Amino acid sequence: MEYQQLIALITFALVSTVSPGPNNIMLMTSGANVGFMRTIPHMLGITFGFSLMVALVGFGLMGLFTAYPVVQQGLRIASMLYLLYLAVKIAKSQPMTNPATDYKPMSFLSAASFQWVNPKAWTMALTAISVYATSAEPQDILLVSLIFGLVNVPSVSLWTTAGKQLQGILQAPKKIKMFNYSMASLLVFSIVPML
Repeated sequence: MEYQQLIALITFALVSTVSPGPNNIMLMTSGANVGFMRTIPHMLGITFGFSLMVALVGFGLMGLFTAYPVVQQGLRIASMLYLLYLAVKIAKSQPMTNPATDYKPMSFLSAASFQWVNPKAWTMALTAISVYATSAEPQDILLVSLIFGLVNVPSVSLWTTAGKQLQGILQAPKKIKMFNYSMASLLVFSIVPML
């Protein structure tokens, strides 16, 4: 990969990972509810899960979608339903008043698995592979995957930190409840581009 193309890839990865989307909304929600440290497995799940997804898209999944568009349509429907489920779960989560009603952040495996039903992740992965790994050489596909993995670290950290900073503002149970409703609404709104 040429230097100019590498810079363009890094820029695309940074802009696409730091912009609002389902992952970042959920990270901010988790940071606001349970803080940075308890959100680390969620952050790592996104980072590793998305990098793996990019590599697998590059090594053949893109061809599957081209050959069988119905698979892509089925994935789109499953993605929308899962995002609606997560929005309801966020909206119904209880403010941290005692350990029994504590907000449950996503686990590493849940966050990694979520990438497969995240419409923004699919768009990013398909775009990255089709634009930056045009030769379909294994080293180019792995480089695109690695770049996204490296760029995701500061992006997920930024969103989680932003949520953590809101903890001071969201002390009252009513405020955290309103915040959770707002984040759930944004998650639902993220489905609109899929329609």
